[in-house]
Amino acid sequence: MKFPKFEDYILFENEDILVVNKPPFLSSLDDRGGEGLNMLRLAKQYNPNAQICHRLDRETSGILLIAKNPETYRSISMQFEHRKVKKVYHAVIHGIHIFENLHVNLPILNLGNKNVAISKQHGKVAETIFNSIHYFKHYTLVECMPITGRMHQIRIHLASQRACIAGDDMYGGKPIFLSEIKRKYHIGKAQEELPIMKRFALHAREIKFHINQDTEMCFEAPYPKDFETLLKLLNKFDGANQEV
Repeated sequence: MKFPKFEDYILFENEDILVVNKPPFLSSLDDRGGEGLNMLRLAKQYNPNAQICHRLDRETSGILLIAKNPETYRSISMQFEHRKVKKVYHAVIHGIHIFENLHVNLPILNLGNKNVAISKQHGKVAETIFNSIHYFKHYTLVECMPITGRMHQIRIHLASQRACIAGDDMYGGKPIFLSEIKRKYHIGKAQEELPIMKRFALHAREIKFHINQDTEMCFEAPYPKDFETLLKLLNKFDGANQEV
């Protein structure tokens, strides 16, 4: 997959920090093999001192903070550690779910090899707050606010509520096909229908943090093309015209 220039992802930059809108299918950091393109390598080509302050799953798009010096990296890392950073994600989930400040507090155990499980006995504290934003006929757009930052936290917490993210096959989600939502949709016999999104529908939408003791910063990342297309098609063919 070909990605645009790193500069095209930048939402904001000053002498201390880069705020970027990470595209889907690009890892935040090196994988085990240590090869291939990722956000850290691209950032270091742009600024040799760049350090990723947190990570997003490879398929997850959205806001990523990149420090340009050790002091900023330390400061933001400490804010993450002490849960001072406000993070907001948007997800499309299966079914109609009315979440009004639903507080999911289920410990997560890291099993290794990018696998996690809910474990009240051995897991680490994991908390997420969910609010429904928009209802379609068969899906819901949900705002997800993770208080902690465990691996796959939003994904497994939603799955625990029987509200799997569309396309997230690891946690019970299924891809959305146009033929499922559009009446009289036909595809040729020799053709194979592809899902509207080729990944799970999760986007890091907003982040709020302190760049120094006195200055709070807040940024919002536009939806990438695939997420925006999914919402447009759901509005058109699966719309319930009901919003909260």
